[in-house]
Amino acid sequence: MQTRFTPEQLARPLIREADGILRKCVHCGFCTATCPTFVLLGDELDSPRGRIYLIKDMLENDRPATEKVVRHLDRCLSCLSCTTTCPSGVDYMHLIDGARVHVARSYRRPLGDRLLRRMLAWTVPFPKLFRLSLVGAKLGRPFRALMPGRLKGMVAMAPRDLPSPSPVDRPQVFPAQGRKVRRVALMTGCAQQVLRPAINEATVRLLTRHGCEVVVPAGAGCCGALVHHMGEEAAAQRAAQANVAAWERVAADGGLDAIVVNASGCGTTVKDYGHLLKDDPAWADRAAAMAALARDVSEVLAGLDLAPGGLQAPPAVTYHAACSLQHGQKITTLPKDLLRGAGFTVAEPREGHLCCGSAGTYNMLQPDLADRLKARKVANIAATAPQVVATGNIGCLVQLSDSVGVPVVHTVELLDWATGGPRPHGI
Repeated sequence: MQTRFTPEQLARPLIREADGILRKCVHCGFCTATCPTFVLLGDELDSPRGRIYLIKDMLENDRPATEKVVRHLDRCLSCLSCTTTCPSGVDYMHLIDGARVHVARSYRRPLGDRLLRRMLAWTVPFPKLFRLSLVGAKLGRPFRALMPGRLKGMVAMAPRDLPSPSPVDRPQVFPAQGRKVRRVALMTGCAQQVLRPAINEATVRLLTRHGCEVVVPAGAGCCGALVHHMGEEAAAQRAAQANVAAWERVAADGGLDAIVVNASGCGTTVKDYGHLLKDDPAWADRAAAMAALARDVSEVLAGLDLAPGGLQAPPAVTYHAACSLQHGQKITTLPKDLLRGAGFTVAEPREGHLCCGSAGTYNMLQPDLADRLKARKVANIAATAPQVVATGNIGCLVQLSDSVGVPVVHTVELLDWATGGPRPHGI
């Protein structure tokens, strides 16, 4: 793709990066076949190629974002299925992230949209506030018919029963059982602590059982993905800096072999910290060093000698591939291989490359499209006749749990169970 940025424009980091990305696009349209919103809507502007044209026009002309541009960029799930399909290696992830920064700086959203986004940014990344907001949503459930559209949907999505906070998520060190083979830091996340603390509990049991000393660092928190995908670059950078500093303290205190992330949406962001902080001389090298240690939990487990599966009649598992894992991190076979190695029969649904509609806060900001994608995903999962659904991301887990008719659990919960841990809740 030919671009026409001026030398003055190219002196700005955002424009310079966008120019390099745009020039790789050859207009082939392969991305349209795997883009969930184009598959649903059939609108070129709701495909990666169409959004690339909108972004190019907006940035080349130094134009503030318009309502039309914002509408089509907001509909993007950032699922990154297009990057898996693209034969030219277009870095769509960083292009859409940069465009959203431009939107946040140049476009004033309607009041209701601004308030909703502020509420999400002020609650979800902070477990105590998020828990409080879910309690409020539960109390407000009888009155949801009186609420505006998206708020009504958010209240309906709130779980009826919240698990208690887990002591596992407090800063501490869990010693390895037997011979220590690795020392790792566990990223406990934010929403996951509140919605499914059993995932972190299973992760700690599984890792320590197989020779890992697990450190839950003081000072670590949200990965920053939520605000990052809203274009709030400074807030995302502050979250990244806090985590990098926390992990550096762990490394200085006794070494660090890996940073384990068991929510793949977070993992995609953490692995990109070097890019997120690349323009800050005080943080660029430090962030890149910590990002290089980041591993999805499946990557760490694949390097350990897992105990053989000890279940007598394990349930049939359908594996739902989270977009952030298969497209964002390019991890496709490891979780399924681990499950099969533990004795499970694993099936995969049709259209496994298409998003379930969760996509961070997408199901709250774009509920209609998210519901249509969920219905499509649920139908494909049901066709595999599962007894349990496994996935590697808390967002997908919550999105599907109330619709597939069988338990939805994290992959580590099944692996923990198969190697001596407790039966996951609901199975």
